[in-house]
Amino acid sequence: MEELSVIFVDSIEDIGREEWNALSGTENPFIRYEFLHSLEFTGCTIEKTGWKPMHVWVTKQKAEAKFEKETVAIMPLYLKNNSWGEYVFDWSWADAYARYGLNYYPKLVTSIPFTPSVGPRVFIKSGISNLEVMALIFKNVKAKAEVLAASSWHILFPSKEEYQCLKALNISARIATQFHWYNKGYASFECFLETLNSRKRKAIKKERAEIKSEGIVFRRTEGRGISEEQWANFFLFYQTTYSARGMQGYLEIDFFLKIAECMPDQILLINAICDEKDIAAALFFKSKEKLFGRYWGSRYEQQFLHFETCYYQGQEYAIEHNLKSFDSGAQGEHKIQRGFEPIFTYSNHWIANKKFSDAIDEFVGEERGHILRYREEAESLLPFKKTQSS
Repeated sequence: MEELSVIFVDSIEDIGREEWNALSGTENPFIRYEFLHSLEFTGCTIEKTGWKPMHVWVTKQKAEAKFEKETVAIMPLYLKNNSWGEYVFDWSWADAYARYGLNYYPKLVTSIPFTPSVGPRVFIKSGISNLEVMALIFKNVKAKAEVLAASSWHILFPSKEEYQCLKALNISARIATQFHWYNKGYASFECFLETLNSRKRKAIKKERAEIKSEGIVFRRTEGRGISEEQWANFFLFYQTTYSARGMQGYLEIDFFLKIAECMPDQILLINAICDEKDIAAALFFKSKEKLFGRYWGSRYEQQFLHFETCYYQGQEYAIEHNLKSFDSGAQGEHKIQRGFEPIFTYSNHWIANKKFSDAIDEFVGEERGHILRYREEAESLLPFKKTQSS
């Protein structure tokens, strides 16, 4: 492999939209330049919030131009002083460090901030050895960690291929589960319901009927058509829902307005309306094949409003637009009875301290057995008729 240079940059702007998207592509909404830049530009991922950008840029010298560099690989990277907004939980690891008088923070994290969605994390030019580039990045990240006194490097929700590549480099491998829904060629939501057993089918119909009986209707608006008033209402609902749990939403209204401006074709807002007033909203992202449910909020609590707005409306949209799957976000066993199937998610963790690394490897090994059993149990609870179960 030709000699490669690795540098760390403190803003995605240093790499630029053209260079970034040339390798990441724009099909997955969360890994494209516009999404990550919007987080930085609106102050959601800055040192103050615990997400200091430190992206990796791998280049080589162009053969035809002595002083020009060609981008070979890029990788999002953040220096973190907390574990908020990650969805791969390591609070107990931080507590263990503290009990021994050691600092777990800062740490280095490769992820899409506030977004627990599986996807590529290292973007490498075709024709280049992925393992060799990964090994080079790993070497440089370890050196950077030493300079920064960072305890570790965590790669969250990578693709399975990346996970296995990192595992081959002896970086600890961890699994977890999420629940995704798959469109198996359904002609309508009713056709989907027909694949469920009678009890679950009746339960969903009852939930939807109750929402309808309260006079609640739904409006779907694609990105370009979302009004300022809709965004303002959505943000109010989003913050209200977090406040009810004693928390504050990670994202600012400016972030939502920014993505609406720079990547509108991948945004869908679904509003719940009662008495001609918006009472709840769910924000979705989409690719050509997949729907992603991300943020939700409501004006008040209603037993089935969340299920209808975030799940059933999303399933209907996916069916109507021939989308193959629906990633509705982290956690949620309540999704099983609504046809969402358990899948594995992945993460990799390098720990600088050898004793803690060995202990975490042992923990992850024990955890793996529990996760495997949990997924098997979750699959057994799926509501599909026996001939339809996966």
